[in-house]
Amino acid sequence: MNKKKHILVVSQYFYPEQFRINDICTEWVKRGYKVTVLTGIPNYPQGEYFEGYDLVHKRTEEWNGIRIIRIPLIPRGHNSIGLVANYFSFVISGFIWKSLTKIKADYVFTFEVSPMTQALIGVWYAKKNKIPHYLYVQDLWPENVEIVTGIHSPFILKPIGKMVDYIYKNCNQIFATSPSFVKEICKRGVDEEKVHYWPQYAEEFYRPMEPSKDRDKRFTITFTGNIGYAQGLDILPKVAEKLKKENVDVKFLIVGDGRYREEFEHEIKERNVDEMFELTGRKEPKAIPQILADSDAAFISFMDSPLFSKTIPAKLQSYMACGAPIIAAASGETKQIIEQADCGICCKIGDLESLFCNIMKFSSLNYEEIKKYKKNAYQYNLTNFNKEILINWISKFFG
Repeated sequence: MNKKKHILVVSQYFYPEQFRINDICTEWVKRGYKVTVLTGIPNYPQGEYFEGYDLVHKRTEEWNGIRIIRIPLIPRGHNSIGLVANYFSFVISGFIWKSLTKIKADYVFTFEVSPMTQALIGVWYAKKNKIPHYLYVQDLWPENVEIVTGIHSPFILKPIGKMVDYIYKNCNQIFATSPSFVKEICKRGVDEEKVHYWPQYAEEFYRPMEPSKDRDKRFTITFTGNIGYAQGLDILPKVAEKLKKENVDVKFLIVGDGRYREEFEHEIKERNVDEMFELTGRKEPKAIPQILADSDAAFISFMDSPLFSKTIPAKLQSYMACGAPIIAAASGETKQIIEQADCGICCKIGDLESLFCNIMKFSSLNYEEIKKYKKNAYQYNLTNFNKEILINWISKFFG
C-alpha cells in the first residue's frame, strides 16, 4: 500500500477562524492525504484570543482528520501597532518552529491572505527539507499594505517588495484567485509557467434555500464578512440617508465583524439612519444561506483603489452558490463576473448616486426578474466555480 502523501499547510488563520482553507484541507483528507496545519492562536477578526484558546491551552488539536499545530502569536488587537505585532510574532514563532520541528512533509502549501510574511515560514521549511512549496495568493503585496495602511514610503514598501520577490522566487507553483493577480505576479519577473489562476469556491452548505415565513418584509440588502476599511462600507450610511429622504423602506443587514465596525456604527448614528441597519455580529457560515434566502439582494463593495479592481472576493462565490441576486459597488474582475453571469447590478466604487439609483431600480423589480438573477447566479457558480473540479485540479500537483 502506498504511503499517504503528507501536506504541511501554513496558514496564519485556521479553524475555528472561518477561511476557505478549512474546507480545502478537509477535502484533501477525504482524498487520502495526510494534512498538518501550522497556524496561530485564533483571534480573527475580533483581535482577541477565542474563548478556550491561549498561549497554554489547545496548542495542538485534531479536527476533521487534520492535525493542527498552533504557534504563539500576539493577538491583532484594535490598532495598527497590534496588527504589526501580530504579523511579526507569527513569523518569528514560525522560524523557531521550523528550526526545531521533526515533522517531515512531502509538500508545503501556504494559504496567503494578508500577511504575505507568513509565506516565509513555508519557504524556510521547504528549503530545509528540500520539498516543493506551493503558494495560494489571496492578497497582493506590497499593494495591499500600501492601500490598507496608507503607507507610501519607499523605505518601507521597497523591502516588502524584495521580500515578496524572494517568496515568489522560492515557490515551485503559485496559484492566484483572479486572472489579474496572475498578471501582476508575472509582472514581478515570475515565470508564467508556474503561476496559475485557481478561483475560490463555495462550500457545499452554500446553496439556495426557501425564504422563512417570518422574514422581514422590508426590502433587505445583506452584506456578509469582514467589516474592514477595504470593504468600502462607508458608502452604505450615505446611501441610507438618501433613501430615507425619499421615504424608501430599505433594511441593510450587516453580518460580520471587524476593525471598522465601531467607526461604521458611529457613521450610521451620525446620519440618523439607525432604524435602517441591523448589525448581527459574526454568524456561523452555515447560517448564511438562510440569511441570504431571507434577503432581497446581497451586497459587495470595495475601497476605491486599483488593487480591488483586480480582486474577486470570496463572498462572491458564496453569494452566487446561494442564488443571491447581487448589488455591487465594484469594478474590474468582480464587475465583469456579475455582468457575465447577469446576476445583479453594479456601479462604480464609491458612486453614491449610481448606487442609490440601482437600489431604487432593484427594489422595483418584479418576481420574474428577480428569479432570473437568482437562477443566473447559481448556474454561473456551478459552471465556473465548481468545487470538485477545482479540488481535483489542484490535487494533481501533489502526486
